[in-house]
Amino acid sequence: MLKQIEAGVLSVAYAEYGGPDGDPVVLLHGFPYDIHAYDVAAPLLAARGLRVIVPYLRGYGPTRLLDAATPRSGEQAALGGDLLALMDALGLGQALLGGYDWGGRAACIVAALWPERVRGLVSVNGYNIQNIARAGVPAAPENELRLWYQYYFHSERGRAGLQKDRGALCRLLWQLWSPTWAFDDATFERTAIAFDNPDSVWPRAIRGWRQSSAAWRPGRRSPCRRSRSTGRTTASWASAKPPTMPGFSPAAMSTGR
Repeated sequence: MLKQIEAGVLSVAYAEYGGPDGDPVVLLHGFPYDIHAYDVAAPLLAARGLRVIVPYLRGYGPTRLLDAATPRSGEQAALGGDLLALMDALGLGQALLGGYDWGGRAACIVAALWPERVRGLVSVNGYNIQNIARAGVPAAPENELRLWYQYYFHSERGRAGLQKDRGALCRLLWQLWSPTWAFDDATFERTAIAFDNPDSVWPRAIRGWRQSSAAWRPGRRSPCRRSRSTGRTTASWASAKPPTMPGFSPAAMSTGR
């Protein structure tokens, strides 16, 4: 059963495992996945006496923006701010943080800017705070090819594609990123429900992102109060990490296989 709590700009839906007196652990999913990435890991940790919190990130599942006028921003400052606000709302003075992709980025940001709030950090694929100043430096051609979806999502055509059938698009990404993961329809559909979120795609994407970018310049206060970024905001879907290595699956990651 899911719980719901107001935290910062969000009403956050989350699953909780274990007793309230256990040491808290927050596990954070990435794009395009959801809390089911931790269906195996969370109960195992709870069985060790830990209190495990697994939230839906902004734009996923029943998590909602409290104000419809809030920009649909996926920038790393917003993700880190969401996590910190959730910890505050739950009264978690300190917690162990774990995550991958967007969730790993949020965990890394909180660990870097508020180290006193973090007892430990597990970030799949390493320490993944984005170096915005170097974001324009091209990668190897074969890696640029894998980032096609990020270029697509920056366009009005990509926004329309996400609005039209984001389930099919996200399923394609699962297949491309994890070609050896033989997931079945039920596994995908269990997570695909989380993509049907009204906050996940800005209704008029390009205009909304440009307004958000214009509002944040060096020296101005970002959504993450102590953000040290010197660049402008990134687009809603553009802060996702590059695809994982072939053979990756959330299920395998969560069990250590």
